[in-house]
Amino acid sequence: MLDTDPKQSKARGRFQPASAGAPAVVHAGFRTVTTAVRGALMAAMSVVPMVLSTACADAVPRDRARVSGQVEATSVRVAGEVGGRIVELSVAEGDRVRQGDVVVRLATEEVELVLRRATAERDQAAAQLSLLRAGAREEDVRQAEAQLDGARADTRAVQAELASAEADLDRFETLLEANSGSRKQRDDARTRRDVAEQRVQAARERERAASEALEKLRAGPRPQEIDAARARVAAAEAQMASFRKSLDDAVVRSPVDGIVTEKLAEPGEVVAPRVALLIVTDLDRAWADVFVSEPDVPRLRVGQEATVHTDAGDAIPGTVTFVSSKAEFTPRNVQTVEERSTLVYRVKVSVDNREGILKEGMPIEAELPLQAVANEQ
Repeated sequence: MLDTDPKQSKARGRFQPASAGAPAVVHAGFRTVTTAVRGALMAAMSVVPMVLSTACADAVPRDRARVSGQVEATSVRVAGEVGGRIVELSVAEGDRVRQGDVVVRLATEEVELVLRRATAERDQAAAQLSLLRAGAREEDVRQAEAQLDGARADTRAVQAELASAEADLDRFETLLEANSGSRKQRDDARTRRDVAEQRVQAARERERAASEALEKLRAGPRPQEIDAARARVAAAEAQMASFRKSLDDAVVRSPVDGIVTEKLAEPGEVVAPRVALLIVTDLDRAWADVFVSEPDVPRLRVGQEATVHTDAGDAIPGTVTFVSSKAEFTPRNVQTVEERSTLVYRVKVSVDNREGILKEGMPIEAELPLQAVANEQ
């Protein structure tokens, strides 16, 4: 029998539970199964992109390394070769100086005094050398000749007295033998003869001395005397040069271009020789010391390009100028591949820092292009 009631037909099209308890159970179970299926599908869909992404990352070789480090620069401790009181310190921290700029002046009064004394001693030694080279004056030679002539005359005179005394002695000896004279007369004559002989000997010595003095004047100074005088002049000049150098060293100049990063003394202080007075840092030629893991080191080359990044966002081009051949901060015995991968090597990246962006000790990161290896080509 056909049901022609539209309301009943509509009711048959909908699900009508037989009892009050059964419909609730069947409806709740259907919603729970649907939610579980939907969650599983969404989880599977989220895993697929991750797998694909990982697969793509493994497929593309890594061609650069991003490493950390800090900025280094050459710092020079400027010191004077001499000590003394600081009379002028013409720079302040942060000032830029050029090589050769005067940065400190020391007191020089004491050095100037000893330089004057050394100059006087040099002049005296030079005058003595000139006298030796000039030789004897003509007046000195004539005087020596006159002294020699006088000595010869004295010798002749005492020789005559000796001859007279000897004659008297012979005469008194003859008279004494003939019993015509006395012994006293003979003894007196002998005494006069002995005195005359001594006078003749002394006169001859004076004559010989006068003759040698004349020959010495005519011959001039010996070569050794001139050499000794020349050596005294050279010693005095060397002493003067030492004092002049002390005067020059009292003016301290910067040995390099750079920035004064620290003052270690103040005007009025008395400092010892070779004690640092200030520190000048050459920031124009700064570099970055970065540390690269062991697997990436074989893919680096000295001379290759690199980029230094600061925390402020600056990117500065640079060049790899040094790759250490020794690992740092690693155990002595490395046995496994995993442990070897923890080794790091110091790499130096030099940059042109004339704009002054980098500062000593600043933390940075460097981007290093890696050379392709055989299995990636």
